[in-house]
Amino acid sequence: MNSIEDRQLKITFDNKEETTCFPGTLVKNIIKKHRTYDPDRTYIGALVNNRVVTMTYPVDVDSEITMLTMADSHGWRVYRNSVAFLLSKAAYECFPEYQLEIKHSLNESFYCSFDGVEEKKLPEILVKIEQHMRKDVEDRLSIVRRKVLLEDAIFHFASKGREDKCNLLRFQNPPKVAVYLCGDFVDLAHGALSEDTKDLEHFKLLPYDSGFILQFPEKKLPIQFVEFKEQKHLFDIFKAYSKWGKTIGIKTVGNLNEIIIRGEFKRLVDVEECFQEKKIAEIADCIYARKDDVKWVLIAGPSSSGKTTFAYRLLTQLKVNGITPVVISVDNYFVDREKTPRDESGDYDFEHINTLDLDLLQEHLSLLDKGEEVEIPIFDFKEGRRMWTGHRIKLKDHEVGVIEGIHSLNPVMTSILPPERKYKIYINALTQLNLDYNNRISTTDCRLIRRIIRDHRTRGNRALKSMKMWESVRVGEKRWIFPYQQQADIAFSSALNYELAVQKPLVEPLLCEIKPWHPQYSDARRILDFLSNFVPAPSYDIPRRSLVREFIGGGILG
Repeated sequence: MNSIEDRQLKITFDNKEETTCFPGTLVKNIIKKHRTYDPDRTYIGALVNNRVVTMTYPVDVDSEITMLTMADSHGWRVYRNSVAFLLSKAAYECFPEYQLEIKHSLNESFYCSFDGVEEKKLPEILVKIEQHMRKDVEDRLSIVRRKVLLEDAIFHFASKGREDKCNLLRFQNPPKVAVYLCGDFVDLAHGALSEDTKDLEHFKLLPYDSGFILQFPEKKLPIQFVEFKEQKHLFDIFKAYSKWGKTIGIKTVGNLNEIIIRGEFKRLVDVEECFQEKKIAEIADCIYARKDDVKWVLIAGPSSSGKTTFAYRLLTQLKVNGITPVVISVDNYFVDREKTPRDESGDYDFEHINTLDLDLLQEHLSLLDKGEEVEIPIFDFKEGRRMWTGHRIKLKDHEVGVIEGIHSLNPVMTSILPPERKYKIYINALTQLNLDYNNRISTTDCRLIRRIIRDHRTRGNRALKSMKMWESVRVGEKRWIFPYQQQADIAFSSALNYELAVQKPLVEPLLCEIKPWHPQYSDARRILDFLSNFVPAPSYDIPRRSLVREFIGGGILG
């Protein structure tokens, strides 16, 4: 009998073809032997047993392998992170005296800035950095993933003055940590990167505001760029919250961990909650300033953005200003279940705008806007049908109608109302916290964590079910919510710097139920990896009015 070391592994590709290899064979060497895969295509990484890995990953068990290109969602993430790594390398080597910060996503690009750089110097700096990046691409430098001793990693980053890396490692104690090396540049490993620089040529650096945009091509083949479109509302929020984070001393996860360890978590919670309440009060003040014209407040945002709790708190602030809000629940205008539109797979498409009886809704809005009384239906979700119970409402002179729902900013839904009578609010959880200065945390991931926790608590859903539904939710958001966000009069971020530390112990056991044979494993593993950088924090210091309570429970809404 052959020894285990001599046994060849069985490799199954996503097209069901098979091959064999010896344990320890690199992914890139496996596909070189396999003729099905086009040698002229650019593979940026691979899924090995549903885990995203580099092309130099050594396969040591029987595996199912799917190769990734930029057109794949996983491959596109690998590409973006690899170009961000290339930018970090060039910025550090060209201008070590300046601190590069890759702050957040903006219109499928990354917004970046340099701490302490005069705005007039930025164009010259960007030219030099881009030249350096292009030269690295031309030189086809290897990007090597390696495990190093924790002590050596801390010593290296400390010697280079990279305190954000040291802070992130300060509250960890594994014997080894993963890093990426490219020439003399070293960075902590947060997910798979390209094996070298030669395929990272597709990017642009564009000056924007006091920083710049790292622009990526579209997530499809062939490669092409689209014109960068300004998203002023969202950018203004990010800018304000970035300034706020700097004021309270929280820019990275390392800063947050230090506050928790020092026993100052409650103070942080109190300050952040007061700041958020102040922002909600300011929105109520803006509505009050237009009280002679505004009769309708429209609130929209993607899944798990905290719309429900935000709306409740806004109603309170409106009452403080002497305005009586009357809530119109869009959910009560759903069409009967059998009339719900279906998607390409034949499943109900609950994100579609035609899930609403628009004719009835617009008729009622028009009558209410004229001061007339209407009977509001009630939708029975268990039966999937609309019911009439005699519930009637009317808007008095000192009252405003408040409509909260994902389609509230879509002009089709409220086209019957005069534009000057509407005040439109867009809400999202725009995460400002970074792992370190050049490794960001995805806003989408933070919303997914919220949803997993809430769905498990309120519906008993497993994380796997929530993640299976997430893709269709994301498709609906891109079609029905994001195109209208710029039409809002004001935008609001529900993200709180401290929330991931509280959510970590709640979501980790749920994600661990997702196994390598599940397609959702790669995303579950990625989220678990970045959560491992957080020191967990207790939830008992979070007030009942907090937006976080909408997801973890114990809030004002039950």
